[in-house]
Amino acid sequence: MLKIAYSPLYSHPLPSGHRFPMEKYELLPEQLLYEGTVSMENFFEPGLLDEKWIVNTHEPTYFNKLTSQTLSKSEIRKTGFPLSEALVQREIHIMHGSVQAALFALEFGIAMNIAGGTHHAFTDRGEGFCLLNDIAIAANYLLENRLSKKVLVVDLDVHQGNGTAEIFKNNDDVFTFSMHGASNYPMNKEKSDLDIALPDKIGDSDYLRLLVDNLYPLLDNLQPDFIVFQCGVDVLETDKLGRLGLSVLGCKERDRIVIELAKRNNIPIMCCMGGGYSPKISDIIEAHANTYRIAQEVYF
Repeated sequence: MLKIAYSPLYSHPLPSGHRFPMEKYELLPEQLLYEGTVSMENFFEPGLLDEKWIVNTHEPTYFNKLTSQTLSKSEIRKTGFPLSEALVQREIHIMHGSVQAALFALEFGIAMNIAGGTHHAFTDRGEGFCLLNDIAIAANYLLENRLSKKVLVVDLDVHQGNGTAEIFKNNDDVFTFSMHGASNYPMNKEKSDLDIALPDKIGDSDYLRLLVDNLYPLLDNLQPDFIVFQCGVDVLETDKLGRLGLSVLGCKERDRIVIELAKRNNIPIMCCMGGGYSPKISDIIEAHANTYRIAQEVYF
């Protein structure tokens, strides 16, 4: 069964005019239920992740500042969010959602988090709409509990997974693969184990060829036993924060390549949603919904 982390807290309201589309976290499950892709039994509601698993990845001093609301104005500004206790609680629920989804992926082959993909959170700070890094926390949870020996992070958001790269820069048990816009945020990029920097306006065929040419041999060489897939849809041509040129169908084929490859190689995969900032919310929902449709089609 496809298990999906979702909480009403994911749609935590932000000030009017804020450019981060929180409403997608409510609309996406509604769309999946409406069209019959999933039923209510597919969803599980995450709780608060135990602090020990958060500070297993993040600096305790940073997490304490986050939970006590004592970040500086500069630190808050870098996150892109107005800091609040409710926002921090939301983030901790997202972390638990990805950890639990990873455990469900071990059981069912694949699992999803409606939110997550917070790849700009570093060991000691938040950036770019990310306070804590669910990708890193979930990977470290698996490794710490000896549920995995080699995790492959496949980050296909339009922005480089700079926080994830920093967290795992000295960890040979996690391989970070980021395929992202060369001239997009963050301007000062970290070094992933494999970075593919893409030119502006790259279209479906060139993008998908690069993905296949890099991902296929990567799996053969690494032999990972778990994949974390950051499948942000800000690669779309319509995205106002991205600079690439993928169509909705191209983005769907991107997800199919990754998910089918995981299935074919019997590698459990946890998918977290990442970014998506197209002006029309329907474009965002359709692109995200395709990931769930493919998961159902390929695995169930």
